[in-house]
Amino acid sequence: MSPEHVAVAFGHGLGALWAPHVSLTGSEAEVVAHIRRLETAGTRWVWWSAAEGARPLVAAGVALARCWDIAEAHRLAYGGWLADAGRCWSAVRGLDETTLPGAPTGDLFEVAATTDAALPEDELVRPDGHLRPDAVRGDWQRTPGRLLRWARTAYDVAELQRSALNEAGPRAVTTAHSESAAALLCEELARDGLPIDRVCAEQLIAQAAGPRTRSEGEAAEVRRDRDQAVLRHAAGNAAAAAAVDLRNPAQVRQLLAGVGIVVPNTRKWVLEPYRETHPIVDALLLWRKAERIATTYGYSWLDSHVGPDDRLRGGWTACDGGAGRMTAQNGLHNLPAALRPAVAAQPDHVFVRADLGQIEPRVLAVVSGDPRFAAATQADDLYAPVAAALGVERPVAKVAVLAAMYGQRSGAAGEALKGLERAYPVAMGFLDRAYAVGLARGSLRTFGGRLIRSGSVLAEGDDGTLAARDAARGRFVRNAVIQGAAAELFKAWAATVRAMTADLGAQIVLCLHDELLVHAPVEHAEEVRTRVVSSLEDSARRWSGSSAVRFVADASIISRWSDAKG
Repeated sequence: MSPEHVAVAFGHGLGALWAPHVSLTGSEAEVVAHIRRLETAGTRWVWWSAAEGARPLVAAGVALARCWDIAEAHRLAYGGWLADAGRCWSAVRGLDETTLPGAPTGDLFEVAATTDAALPEDELVRPDGHLRPDAVRGDWQRTPGRLLRWARTAYDVAELQRSALNEAGPRAVTTAHSESAAALLCEELARDGLPIDRVCAEQLIAQAAGPRTRSEGEAAEVRRDRDQAVLRHAAGNAAAAAAVDLRNPAQVRQLLAGVGIVVPNTRKWVLEPYRETHPIVDALLLWRKAERIATTYGYSWLDSHVGPDDRLRGGWTACDGGAGRMTAQNGLHNLPAALRPAVAAQPDHVFVRADLGQIEPRVLAVVSGDPRFAAATQADDLYAPVAAALGVERPVAKVAVLAAMYGQRSGAAGEALKGLERAYPVAMGFLDRAYAVGLARGSLRTFGGRLIRSGSVLAEGDDGTLAARDAARGRFVRNAVIQGAAAELFKAWAATVRAMTADLGAQIVLCLHDELLVHAPVEHAEEVRTRVVSSLEDSARRWSGSSAVRFVADASIISRWSDAKG
């Protein structure tokens, strides 16, 4: 690796740095301070994972510019989610994954049977070539010398990963850089949290779920009142209706049948068309929203996850193990729209909110290399020129494009797809080839180099047949090559925004699929907004390798998340 790469390791109150020109150990605090002094735009810090290597630095407020995350590089190069140090080591060494030593089982005879029993205490690598399990667990690195060996091993693994990614594709190393930056950003998101107006949150929860209760009896009474808003619309015996458990789908179907509404299930999209048929349907759908807030995002959620500094915190991951999207815990990715007014900028600050417009079809234009589809992306609304090319209304064109990416071929979508295949054969051919790979349980790589292994996707078909399962794999891969590439672009954009707005005191506080929420001092709001938009132009050009496909972001300055359009 280049001389500017330096491996970092922390554990048991110790820290270590290793590179061909650096060899240093000390207490965790001493090494953090040393990194703070060494940090320059030219240094790329290497660690096994952001949780192990970046977290102590993030907690100390050290702002790092560049890094190489071995776990994220492994997920990119080899696919899947599992990326502990032992697995990353075995992959770059070409070892059989099925021979990885397992975690301790607690069996009394296990120590006597294991290869590690005869392994010298300071030896890191077992005779079979795998890393010793206690090192993978983090228990072995209890001395400065061992931790330094651990850092040096990380450096070596990263070097081999870089070589493997160079062979995987022309963009894979660059993708590893942005994936690593996203993992570092995840640690910062977990540290900083999302600003919450606690008073507003309390009021919104009360509107949906009722006031705070002091006993289980009070809570049961509030639930009964909430249920009654639905049950009072039921026909027939009031006592029988009162016995219905609205949390039981089978009983809800019976309740609906009692008023003449017979449905195969009680999913929202099934019930929506009946909203005007009978008032019980509208009441039921409103009840579900209130019930979700009461049970999942109620007072307990507020008390457990919003800190004394009025920040909502949860764990973040840079890759979901499938197509590579970022995920978050504690409601950060699933906050009900009814609670969005409570996401409020702190005093003297605002949010710069930006989301990528029509991101997946624009990504399709890049990854397929379809020049006609790329031309359509020059419009603010991509679906308008597509509709003109197909000779259909815009809504039909939109349905057709989305159906192409998600594998829907029935109904109106199927008819519109025929027009797409004629107008944009290169883009549609790309999707069909991806589907064929999934059908055959094969593997392929996204535009940025992420390995998608369809053979490990265990999606079940509706009828449970082998053909249905393979078709589900085909649909998964068809979408994963688009969704995965979109996630790669999004993370490259987020990393660029992080770097380009730091000097203005701005802070990314939420990454939601294709949406960024940046907390910024009010005096710098317009400049932050400008840089967020220009960061998309820069990162999209670097990611795609050209300006043939236009990407757009709707960026606005708001005080509350609910102020955003759309």
